[in-house]
Amino acid sequence: MVSPVSRWSAVLLAAVAMGCAAKSDPGPPAVEKPTNTASEYLLIDEPAGAKGVAEVRRTAKDNDEVVAVGRVGGSADPFVAGVAAFTLVDVALKPCEDGCPTPWDYCCDAQETVAANSAMVQVVDAGGRLVASDAKKLLGVKELSEVVVRGKARRDSQGNLTILASGVYRR
Repeated sequence: MVSPVSRWSAVLLAAVAMGCAAKSDPGPPAVEKPTNTASEYLLIDEPAGAKGVAEVRRTAKDNDEVVAVGRVGGSADPFVAGVAAFTLVDVALKPCEDGCPTPWDYCCDAQETVAANSAMVQVVDAGGRLVASDAKKLLGVKELSEVVVRGKARRDSQGNLTILASGVYRR
C-alpha cells in the first residue's frame, strides 16, 4: 500500500518533470481519515467571482482566499490516487482533439503553457487536512469536468499554486 506522503511525492516528481518543482515546499497537509461525505465539500451554488486558473496563478498570494474555475486535466492522469486531489487547468486552454485518446492532458500545447495555466487542487477538511477519498467518487468529477473551487492559495518557493479547497462546485 502506498502512503499518502508517497503519493504526494509522486505528484511533486511529476511537477519536476514539468519543470516546476518546489525547493522548500512545506509538504502535503495531513490526511484525514475517509469518513466524510461529498455533501460536505460539494457546493450547491456556484461561488461568485470565479477567476480562471491562469489569473489566480498570476495574482493570488500565499493564504489568499480564492475562487477559481477550470477543467480537471493537465496530464494523462490528473487525479492523485486515494486522496481528494487533482490538477485544474484554465478553461482558456482547449483540450486536444483530432482523435487524441487523452484530450485532457493538453498534449497539443507546450508543457510550459499547460504548467502556467494549471494549479493543484487539494480538498481539505475544516482542520486543513487532505481528505482521504478518491476525488472522482467524492465529488463526482472526471477528466475535463468543469468545476469552480473555493479555498486558500498556497505557494511554494517556486511560486507554484496549490488551492486548499473547502468547496467544489460542478458546472
